[in-house]
Amino acid sequence: MNVLEFLHSRQSNPHLQGQAPNEESINAILKAGMRAPDHGGLTPWRFTVVKGEGLNKLSKAFKSAAISDGSDEIKIAKAERMPFRAPLIIIVSTKFHQHIKVPKQEQVIAAGCATHAMQMAATSLGLGAMWRTGEMSYHPLVKERLGIELHEEIVGFLYIGEKAKELPLKADKNLAEYVSYL
Repeated sequence: MNVLEFLHSRQSNPHLQGQAPNEESINAILKAGMRAPDHGGLTPWRFTVVKGEGLNKLSKAFKSAAISDGSDEIKIAKAERMPFRAPLIIIVSTKFHQHIKVPKQEQVIAAGCATHAMQMAATSLGLGAMWRTGEMSYHPLVKERLGIELHEEIVGFLYIGEKAKELPLKADKNLAEYVSYL
C-alpha cells in the first residue's frame, strides 16, 4: 500500500486489546508526532504516555472528576473504566507560547496535527488507534492530576493497542458536499 492509499483508508478503531506496544514502537509513534507542522518551531504540545500503573492513576483522576461533578454511580463507574479501553494512551496537551505571528489557535491546530501523525504512525505499525476527547479533556481536576496548567488544553487522549477486530472500511464521503473552488 502506498502512502496515498494508506491515508485514504484511515479510520479509527475503538476495539483495542493486548499489551502496550514496546518502547521502540512507542518512540516511533512519538517521533512521528514531533514531525507535525509547527509554525514558528514552537513545539506547542506535550505528550504524556500512560500505560501499566499509569492507567490506574488516570482512572482515579477520571473517577475523582466525576465525583466532583456530582455524577451518579453509573457515570462514576463509567469514568473510572475509561482508561482501560486500551493498553496505551498518549495524552496530547498544549504548551502555549506567546508569539506575535503564531496565535493560540494555530498552536492548538499544531497539537492536533501531532495527534493525527501519531495515530497514523500507530496504524502503520499494525496497531489500532482511537483519538478521544469528551468531558474529561476539559475537566480542571483531570488537568491538575496530569500536571497540565489550567490555561492549557488537552487536545485528546490517543488510545492505542492491538486491534480486537478489523472494521470494514467506511464509505468515502462525497467531495462535492465539502469542497468548493474559487
